[in-house]
Amino acid sequence: MNTVTSNNTDWNKIANDLAQSFAEYASEKDKTGEFIYENYEKLKANEFFSLMVPEELGGAGLPYSEVCNIIRLFGNNCGSTALAFSMHQHLVAATVWKYKHKNTGKPLLANVADNQLVLVSTGARDWLGSNGEMTKVEGGYLVNAKKAFASQSATGNILVTSAPYENERGERKVLHFGVPFKTEGLSLLDDWHVMGMRATGSQTVVLKDVFVPDSAIALERPQDEFHNVWNIVITVAMPLIMSAYIGIAERAREIAINFAKNNTSNQGHMPYVLGKLDNAFLSAKVQWKAMYERTDELEFSPSKQLSSEILSLKTNVSEACIDTVKYAMELIGGGSYYSKNELERLFRDVQASEFHPLPKWNQYAFNSGFLVSN
Repeated sequence: MNTVTSNNTDWNKIANDLAQSFAEYASEKDKTGEFIYENYEKLKANEFFSLMVPEELGGAGLPYSEVCNIIRLFGNNCGSTALAFSMHQHLVAATVWKYKHKNTGKPLLANVADNQLVLVSTGARDWLGSNGEMTKVEGGYLVNAKKAFASQSATGNILVTSAPYENERGERKVLHFGVPFKTEGLSLLDDWHVMGMRATGSQTVVLKDVFVPDSAIALERPQDEFHNVWNIVITVAMPLIMSAYIGIAERAREIAINFAKNNTSNQGHMPYVLGKLDNAFLSAKVQWKAMYERTDELEFSPSKQLSSEILSLKTNVSEACIDTVKYAMELIGGGSYYSKNELERLFRDVQASEFHPLPKWNQYAFNSGFLVSN
């Protein structure tokens, strides 16, 4: 496949062609649990890892909303590829926001564009407290930590993470930094053996006495306190991540409609189940669009109010996507329970939507705290 360099490229057409090819591996990779290396090579060859990087830095400069829809398209064909890819894109999106509004992040974005680097996040499990420990040494820090659910870690280039640190005044801080995967002391566990999203390569990353220079520290914040950086990360990450699940739900809807069109058994419940399915999907799709529209193509002003709305919408989209796939299985019946049926994989994959930050009960508590404090 030829490398794409033209700024006039029809990215949506290429995305559609790639998505069709991803479907070829989806079932096989789900069975083996192996990372979708082939799909990532195709994405790299077509410079998809720099889709959102501004053109002046060597990227395609695609609008945020368009990248959301490309991930949705990938989700129609391979949920694991869509989800893993969204994890890279949300780190790029956060850096593009900082580049636009704070004039920072230029070297990283240019590096992504020049080398099609894969950025790996560990923020979901770290949240406000982070985990691990940092020890001050000459010129930097030694980090010891285990970071679970690190999607794409199987093929990552740069780990974007954080760890707690107690400074000389006894204050507990969290330091954010990036570290190359080739750094001595960084390794992966073979522990990604899961129900769904099996091909995302989300092994636990282990940092054992990993040296992080002072120059790599991007942010210092108080531990266990909500920092404004989360208002940026939440706002850009959640719409991209949920795009993968919209794609999965959309595919389940398509399968259900095709089944209903070709079914001659005249089962009385079928129209009602299909109607409920379509209601659920419409709810998911409309609220997903509301999520990415709130980013205003990365021109948004970060706030806790906006984060609260994004997290609420994420919970609603997750539940509606899960309902969509569930109703598709109800419509088709016992045949959907077989592993040879695509719906069986879609059902397992869509369950993961609940576990992205914030899981619904944490989200309810977060929004409740925001409401009573304002």
